[in-house]
Formats: sequence, C-alpha cells, structure tokens
Amino acid sequence: MRKEKVDVPAADGVADSYLVVPDGGPHPGVLLFMDAFGLRPRIEEMADRIAEAGYAVLAPNLLYRGGSSQIDLSGLTDPDKRGEIFGKIMPLIQGLGTDNAIQRDAEKYLDFFAAQEGVAQGPVVITGYCMGGTNALRVIEAFPERVKAIAAFHAGGVVTDGPDSAHLGVGSITGEVYFGHADQDHSMSAEQIKTLEAALDEAGVTYRSEVYEGATHGYTMTDTAAYDEAGEKRHWENLFALLERVK
Repeated sequence: MRKEKVDVPAADGVADSYLVVPDGGPHPGVLLFMDAFGLRPRIEEMADRIAEAGYAVLAPNLLYRGGSSQIDLSGLTDPDKRGEIFGKIMPLIQGLGTDNAIQRDAEKYLDFFAAQEGVAQGPVVITGYCMGGTNALRVIEAFPERVKAIAAFHAGGVVTDGPDSAHLGVGSITGEVYFGHADQDHSMSAEQIKTLEAALDEAGVTYRSEVYEGATHGYTMTDTAAYDEAGEKRHWENLFALLERVK
C-alpha cells in the first residue's frame, strides 16, 4: 500500500495532504474531509482504514490558508487556550463558505486525485467530519457529476439563516447522501435536522439522516474528549455500507 504526504495545488495556495492507495487497482476514490483540528495522525489512521477496504483515499488540509496542517490539541482542556484555539480556527472555517472557496479548492483536489496512479476514473465519494461534513455537502452540490455520494458525520452549521446556507443547494444533488448526526449537537439542533431533511425530501435526494443517541459532536475522533466508541463503530458501519452501495 502506498502512503505518502503530498502537496496538492489548491485555489489559493498549496494544500498539504495525505494520500493512500492500495496495491494494484485502479481503486474507487474517496476524499476524506477532516474536522477542524487538522490533518493529523488520527485522520491518517482513518484514511488507512478506508484504504484497507480497497479504496484510494486523499485527505487534504482544508484549512491550508492558515498554514499549519495540525492544531495543538493539548490546550483544549484549558478554557483560555481553548478559546484561543477556536479564535484562530473559526475564521478559516467560515472562509470556506465564502467566495466559493471550498468549491474552488475541491475542483483542484478532484483533478489531482484523478491523475494519481491506482485511482479509478469517475466520480468519488466524500466522507466528511464536523466542518468537513458541511463542506462535503457543498462540494456534491457544486459537482454532482464528479461526486456520487457523501457521508457526513457530526456535521455542524449545515443549516443557518444565511442565504448561502449549505442546505439550500441540495436541489442539484444527483447522488446519495448520508448524515450521522450527534445527539443534542449545539451546531446541528433537532430543528435544524428537520429543516435539512425537509429540503432533501423536497429535492428528491436519495438520503439517510440518523441521530446517534448519546453521541456528542466529534464522536468519531479518538484523539479528542468528544470520542464515543459506540458512535465511532456505527459510523464505520454506515460509511462502509454507503461505499459498497455506490461502488
């Protein structure tokens, strides 16, 4: 299996990324959109697990505009440091939703990925976590012919009051969508989930939207305090089921 750090030309610079491709092939492609805490060992571990099932995986640093690909998680238990960390991250996250930034980046990611040896031609699947899930939705909306499905886990801010809210563009989706929501997630309330599902229903999108009872926002991430073992296990089951359905 080929595992390597790669620099991917993006819309406004270079995104440091992690690429893993099984031997042989070509293999179906999966983009892994990270959570807010960066491209780090946990994300690489998740990419490896997907690749072990026979998929080529590219995990780009979505927040490359901020420089460092990894956030120091040691300060998250300190209230002062936690506020400082999020103060640095949030403008970068919010920036992905303006000026079509994530869409412009994603086009570059897709082009780079398609050109790699061992990666099958054709549309890919995106699995996204936290803000990565929200941005996965934006990308399948922008490139329905290049993204055949997405799986979004503990995605936050999918539904907002803004005119550019991610849920407003679902009418362009032609593939399949899966949402694994965290229970009592402050960034994706029960009411917001209903709004999202209503939009998907109205657009006729093939989707599944489930709430993981007892799981908090970030439940898939073993390197944070939000980790939930049952939620993570359920996430893998649903992700691999989706990958198999659209293979």
